[in-house]
This record gives sequence, structure tokens and C-alpha cells, in this order.
Amino acid sequence: MTIGTGFLLPIIWALTILGFSPSTTSVFPAISSPEHSFPLWQQLSKNHPDPPSLTSMNLAYEGYLAIKNELENPLLTVIDFTRPSTQKRLWIIDVEKQQILLQTVVAHGKNSGLLMAEQFSNQPESHQSSLGFFKTAETYQGKNGASLRLDGLEKGINDLARTRAIVIHGADYAREEVAKSMGRLGRSFGCPAVPTEISYMLIQLIKEGSLLFIYGKNYPSIPSNLSQLFSK
Repeated sequence: MTIGTGFLLPIIWALTILGFSPSTTSVFPAISSPEHSFPLWQQLSKNHPDPPSLTSMNLAYEGYLAIKNELENPLLTVIDFTRPSTQKRLWIIDVEKQQILLQTVVAHGKNSGLLMAEQFSNQPESHQSSLGFFKTAETYQGKNGASLRLDGLEKGINDLARTRAIVIHGADYAREEVAKSMGRLGRSFGCPAVPTEISYMLIQLIKEGSLLFIYGKNYPSIPSNLSQLFSK
């Protein structure tokens, strides 16, 4: 059953009168606009056998539309942590051409779960993944080779990403062969690690100002004012 916005608004209004704020209750998260993303999702589905879920695309694309003028790189990356690590759950999307440029497996944090990522954190030393919207930044050469810094755009959800050194990098434990032999990928300290053999190409595609959205269990939906994502 689909509950329309017209049905939800009186309930939210009543809760507000009673002293409950929609931003503090998980029962009524912000409502995304599926009509915005459906044409894109439909086109991606025609041209690709395994597109992101419509649910994750609703959120990712709504954020993309709101802040696309602030992006230096127009690509959109979606990671869906409601999928197990054995599945390809990272997509790089050319929104303008309505094409999926790359799909791959991606690792989650060691304290987020084993096969499934179920726990998320914004805290240093948590070794958990963070959800939400990120903007890609500069590249550097680290102990894992080519790496891409991420700036979290949602206060309290992922804004400590740079402090935590949450970056995209390659890792041998994030290769599909590991998933086949172990029944899951290896895990990171919170970074979205990708297979070593494609890490450089992936980083070159999305570096320097593209939008990354990580979707997962209990993601609190899109902030009420998306323009605040780039207010720093």
C-alpha cells in the first residue's frame, strides 16, 4: 500500500502540535520524490542488467538535483549497503547521458557487520562505515596506493569523514575472488574500499567534486534543506 503525501501531512502537523518534531521521529522521514528519479532509473534499467534500487535512486537523485550546480564533476556515485558485500553494490552514473559507467563490489567497515553492513557511525575509531551524501575531493598516494578523499556533507551523519580519513582506495580484500572464497568481502576501517585492479580508474572518474551517496539500513532520509549540504 502506498501512503500519499496528502495523508502524511495532517499526521505530521498533529505530531508537531503535540510536541513531536518530524526531524526527531523515524516514523515520518522526509519524503523523496520518486517521479523525479523514475525516468532516469527506467532508462538505466533498460541499458543495464543490474541498476541501483529505485529506493536508493530516489534519494540519490533528489540530492543530485538540489546541488548539481555546486558540483565540479557531474557524475553521481551510488553505494547501496542494503546489499551483501558479495554483490556489486557501487554504481558510477553519468546522469546527463543516463548511463552506468561502472559497477563493482565495495567493502564496508569491519564493525559495520560481516556479510551485511548493519551498523554505521560518524565517530573516529569506530571502524564503521558512514551513510549519506559526500563530495569527492583530492587524490593522494597512500599506503593503499591511489586514494580519494571524501568530505561528508551531512552534520552528525558523515561530516567527520575527513577527520576519520574515510577515503576511497583499492584493497585486495575487496576483490570478487575474496567474496567467492570467503563468502563475503574483507572489511576496511570504514572506507569504501574497491578492487585494487580498478581503483585507479574509478578514482580518476569521480575525483574532484562529484557527488557520492551511500545508502544503508536506517538512513534518516534526505535533510529538509539540501542547500545546507554545501553551506560549509
